Amino acid sequence: MSRRLLAAAATVAAMALAPTAAHAWAPASSATVHPGVQVFTDGAQCTANFVFTSGGKTYLGQAAHCSGTGSSTDTDGCTSGSLPIGTPVDVTGASAPGKLAYNSWLTMQANGEGDEETCAYNDLALIELDPADVAKVNPSIPKWGGPTGVGTAASLGSVYSYGNSELRGGITQLSPKLGKVVQVSDGGWSYSLYTLTPGIPGDSGSAFLNADGQALGILSTVAIAPLPLSNGVGDVGREIAYAKAHGFSDLTLVKGTEPFKAGLPIG
Repeated sequence: MSRRLLAAAATVAAMALAPTAAHAWAPASSATVHPGVQVFTDGAQCTANFVFTSGGKTYLGQAAHCSGTGSSTDTDGCTSGSLPIGTPVDVTGASAPGKLAYNSWLTMQANGEGDEETCAYNDLALIELDPADVAKVNPSIPKWGGPTGVGTAASLGSVYSYGNSELRGGITQLSPKLGKVVQVSDGGWSYSLYTLTPGIPGDSGSAFLNADGQALGILSTVAIAPLPLSNGVGDVGREIAYAKAHGFSDLTLVKGTEPFKAGLPIG
């Protein structure tokens, strides 16, 4: 077979891994892999955020710190340790483990990143899903629908989230969250916000939507000061841009198949 034919065959095989306009995602009502499922990296539990595609493959997002090897206070991605690329990640609802394919912490360290805000708040990792599980995926956020795209938020803007910490003992009524942004970092990399109920350990990495249902950010921290019990959320648009500049040039956040539905968390 010629090199040209081999290249064409490889391209077709890669495209088959991720749904396109002609290959619909699994229905939201029956999909077993979606934003909000629990993910386990070397036993550490976090909540998945958004669905992404790149290079014909399908990825589930989690926080980079979910594969961290240090303590809970090691939050500087330019100095904190992490498990390596290729580490298996157990994804609830999947038939096979995914694998860590991108980690912003490892990427920043490899590139000698020195910007203080970027080091503190760039907290995105990508889990490459096994091809056998792609047909089980839906990109919609439970309860809220969306995302409708990628956006930002100003102070006092409404936000919506869905956490799934195992500390709640499976009480899903406490997973949907409604809140407000109270502060935006000087460089625009992070949002401080309050939600009802607050994000807790295990919610780390969960998706946040803005008032228009756009993907806003990823839950990164639970603050003690200066805003007690607030959450720090990294700007996902900036996190995507960083990944695109460092090896994932066609990385795309997938829009939800379900319409965005603002409202109260319960009901």
